[in-house]
Amino acid sequence: MKSVAVSPEIQQEVYAKTTFGFWVYIMTDCILFATLFATFAVLHGNTFGGPGGKELFSLPFVLAETLILLTSSFTCGLALLAMHRAAKQQVMFWLLVTFVLGALFLALELHEFTNLVHEGNSWRRSAFLSSFFTLVGTHGLHITAGLLWIAVLGVRLVRRGFSAATVRGLTLFSLFWHFLDVVWIFIFTIVYLLGAVSI
Repeated sequence: MKSVAVSPEIQQEVYAKTTFGFWVYIMTDCILFATLFATFAVLHGNTFGGPGGKELFSLPFVLAETLILLTSSFTCGLALLAMHRAAKQQVMFWLLVTFVLGALFLALELHEFTNLVHEGNSWRRSAFLSSFFTLVGTHGLHITAGLLWIAVLGVRLVRRGFSAATVRGLTLFSLFWHFLDVVWIFIFTIVYLLGAVSI
């Protein structure tokens, strides 16, 4: 059966629809995180006689997490710039750096969760901790999905180079990763910073 070439106009239309669909997904994620933030705001004072954020959170530790994630957003941007120059090796390098930084951030987050649980401050102890683990854990799940996405993009780059699907994937991933950084800034400010300085 003879294959039919897809016209550039149709390719552009597919790309536009895919991008629009991804923006819709980002909007639904905004609603999800807004709901989790609202839940945390309501429950943050319900410690059930246990410790609150001031007793549990270490601002230097969380600041280190924040700097790592923000740096990964910068390296992700460098990967996108390299893609526009069709510099494959540079894209691979910056994606690898982004992956390592994202994995380090996730490892620190899991370390924090593990320490809290071992000290008897799991999500079961109070409504405050339940909302904390749910909000921060949901962000961590998104980071995990982003790391898997980077791995898939790396394989595509090696096998196919700068195909239309790879370029589209890199562009959408960059949007997704920057979105997670914005969400984390809100988490750092509302959950950790305000929680650590509250009286």
